[in-house]
Amino acid sequence: MKPPSVASSGPETPKPPPRPVSAAWLERAALDYLQRYSASTEMLRRTLSRRVEKRARARGEEPAAFVEMIEATVARALSAGLVDDARFAEGRLAALRRRGTSRRGAGFKLAAKGVPREVVAAVMEAEREASPEEDSEEKAAWAYAKRRRLGPFRQPDRRADYRERDLGSLARQGFPYGLARRIIEADEEPA
Repeated sequence: MKPPSVASSGPETPKPPPRPVSAAWLERAALDYLQRYSASTEMLRRTLSRRVEKRARARGEEPAAFVEMIEATVARALSAGLVDDARFAEGRLAALRRRGTSRRGAGFKLAAKGVPREVVAAVMEAEREASPEEDSEEKAAWAYAKRRRLGPFRQPDRRADYRERDLGSLARQGFPYGLARRIIEADEEPA
């Protein structure tokens, strides 16, 4: 049987400050982040900035002193091909469209992730060329309606009561009114 633990009455030893920010530490942090997540250049920059800020504040240093080191790490990740905004935007756009995000909503979400406007435009144009705009927008609207159980995916006896709410939901997601109305008034999803 173990003896009862005795609480020490003395002061706790202070935790030592974290190691200083270095180029090697930043590179390891970037690689660790990029192994777990697909990221845009700006997302990597923001993540590294947050980590540097946390570590610098714990050491009592000014985070602004490490901006150049962060930029150098991001530049190395770009030159090594670990970060590619176009590749990130293509993958993210495809995932958003499968989930039922409108073209407009997808553009806003990509911009929020720090993807440059011209890259977003190029990726959207490539998607538009790959499939007609109405076709991809309609597929996304159907996916959203199915995921949220709107229109034809509601219980038949409640559809009329929720018609306006369902139209509003599709409109808030950025889908055109005509498309939203076609989906909400449809009897079933097209094959």
